[in-house]
Amino acid sequence: MKIAYFVNEYPKVSHSFIRREILALERRGLEIQRLSLRGWSGPLPDQADRRERERTRYVLRGGVLALVLPTLSRMLTSPVRFCRALRLAVGMSHGSERSLAYHLVYVAEACRVVQWLEAAGAQHIHAHFGTNSTEVVMLSRALGGPPYSFTAHGPDEFLRPMGLDVKIHRSAFAVAISDFGRSQLYLRARFQDWPKIKVVHCGLEPSFHDVPAVPIPRTPRLVCVGRLCEAKGQILLLEAAASLAARGVAFELVLAGDGPMRPELETLIRERQLADRVRITGWISSEAVRDEILAARALVLPSFAEGLPVVLMEAMALRRPVLTTFIAGIPELVIPGENGWLFPAGSVEHLAGAMEDCLTRDPEQLRVMGEAGHTRALDRHSIDTEAARLATHFAASTAGQQ
Repeated sequence: MKIAYFVNEYPKVSHSFIRREILALERRGLEIQRLSLRGWSGPLPDQADRRERERTRYVLRGGVLALVLPTLSRMLTSPVRFCRALRLAVGMSHGSERSLAYHLVYVAEACRVVQWLEAAGAQHIHAHFGTNSTEVVMLSRALGGPPYSFTAHGPDEFLRPMGLDVKIHRSAFAVAISDFGRSQLYLRARFQDWPKIKVVHCGLEPSFHDVPAVPIPRTPRLVCVGRLCEAKGQILLLEAAASLAARGVAFELVLAGDGPMRPELETLIRERQLADRVRITGWISSEAVRDEILAARALVLPSFAEGLPVVLMEAMALRRPVLTTFIAGIPELVIPGENGWLFPAGSVEHLAGAMEDCLTRDPEQLRVMGEAGHTRALDRHSIDTEAARLATHFAASTAGQQ
């Protein structure tokens, strides 16, 4: 099968799960064409991401002229389909946060995409995230391109009006990464389209977690891995850390990642006098992330809005308990008292309590929790198992064209 993948930004340091999915599909013999609107402007610490960048075609590379020529060509050679795509884009603009002009640009982007799909003989195109990336592949289908599908991760797709009902209705199928995510797509889809909605979990590469078990350290260290942004709740984490420091609880905290809120977090670290306890790493490679997780007693992620964070699966696969919030698809993975802690999002008090409980636990108790997490993560999130499930859906879509 020849399948195209389309993502707004690829490769991207926080989207390694997409790379893992693509590579797992290729191991199954599928040919994958990588398409993206634009590249990631930040550093790419992982060599695997740098290799992916060389294999990806970028729609916006080449300036305005690169969109104008394919658009004029499609307009002249397929005028009826072009008018249908325009009409669809106008309809998608109604109630959208973005003006009509944006949706007309999506038509031009789709014209370039469908040109590449035809040249490559792609039988199906799959988008990640139900945002404008899915609208572009939907428009490419209206222009005569192959059937499409998309994976909705949340929370953005579920919080803003994006015409998900139309995107699901016109798709071959739509993917949610958790049962919670499926419920959110059910909420926005027509009842008749519910059978199109599938669950395919994000998966883990064995190379990440296939390492000898590392004992839980006695050092009272916790690690938080993720983009430094409002949704991940790192400000709340620092407030909880300040509360622990005021009570004399010994701890170290590592914030592994970078992002737009780094200046605010660095200011708060100084204001709360936490400089000797808290360290920010900046963007680091997957191997460095693994090392930071293994050097900690547990991973803490006090997110306010999520789908189902891959880093929770990674920490559990590495036999580390997790401390995180009771939101979205997280409770499907994390079982309180068995492989981690769940606490209400937004509560400094409950977050600090969970952190203190973890920091003062005997390492043997944490080891047992870590083993339970390892088993659960690998049972639910094997990349090869999930890629096989996705490949089955692709095969059903391509079979319908024959």
